[in-house]
Amino acid sequence: MTVLPTLDSALSAHIRKVGIIGAGQMGNGIAQVFAQRGFAVALLDVSDEALQKGMGTIIKNLGRMESKGKISAADKDSALALITTSTAYADFADCDLVIEAASENENVKRAIFAQLCPVLKADAIIASNTSSLSITRLAASTDRPGRFVGMHFMNPVPVMQLVELIRGIATAEDTFAITKELVARLGKISVSAEDFPAFIVNRILLPMINEAVYTLYEGVGSVESIDTAMRLGANHPMGPLELADFIGLDTCLAVMHVLHEGLADTKYRPCPLLVKYVEAGWLGRKTGRGFYDYTGEKPVPTR
Repeated sequence: MTVLPTLDSALSAHIRKVGIIGAGQMGNGIAQVFAQRGFAVALLDVSDEALQKGMGTIIKNLGRMESKGKISAADKDSALALITTSTAYADFADCDLVIEAASENENVKRAIFAQLCPVLKADAIIASNTSSLSITRLAASTDRPGRFVGMHFMNPVPVMQLVELIRGIATAEDTFAITKELVARLGKISVSAEDFPAFIVNRILLPMINEAVYTLYEGVGSVESIDTAMRLGANHPMGPLELADFIGLDTCLAVMHVLHEGLADTKYRPCPLLVKYVEAGWLGRKTGRGFYDYTGEKPVPTR
């Protein structure tokens, strides 16, 4: 049986309040797991509407866990009581750690850090949940490269065990050690990844998804046949096109651009069909249409 570090663990005992930037599918999941482990959480987004939607997801997830007997009603209420929401960066002034979980766009992230850094305590750690961007480069845009680290959670965060930890070239050893211990305190498992485009999981996963889109684009198989083939032939729990819809086709495309530009290899060229779907606004489950149409009772392939 794995024994989790306690809240009094030597390295990370001072981490009591965690800020989360972004209440979308990643941010609300990260907020939930920290609150369930007893951390005070400040959840920020650009609008009250986005925050209400994010909190609605957390309430729904915790309610589902309660109905299945995984947590008690008291556990659910305690976790929710630890989460506060805001649209003002000033509310991060007393945070010990802030995790940025905004969209996979470097300019957006840099703009966030420009607003965040002036309000933070001098010793506060900043972590980015980026799935592909350079931690070294993001850290250099802040006032604390040594207190900056990559913490890439997997989706859905409350369910998935893995967190990729990425050191930038300037990340201090104690910063990395603290975040590694925090991952264990969340009941999750960390792996260390070097600061190369897309790190480990997406360096392997997204080219596979991109190749599945090429397979569709070239007429080798239909959406249904490709996904069925990989579920039954490779024992994957979800077909690659279904998984792409779950991740978000815009995110898939963004990661492929990072790989293509960062590694300068034509094997990472995004499939033109993936580009077209994103241009059409068919981004997957979150927009109701991607490689599948989700508007009916059951998802139906769109090609």
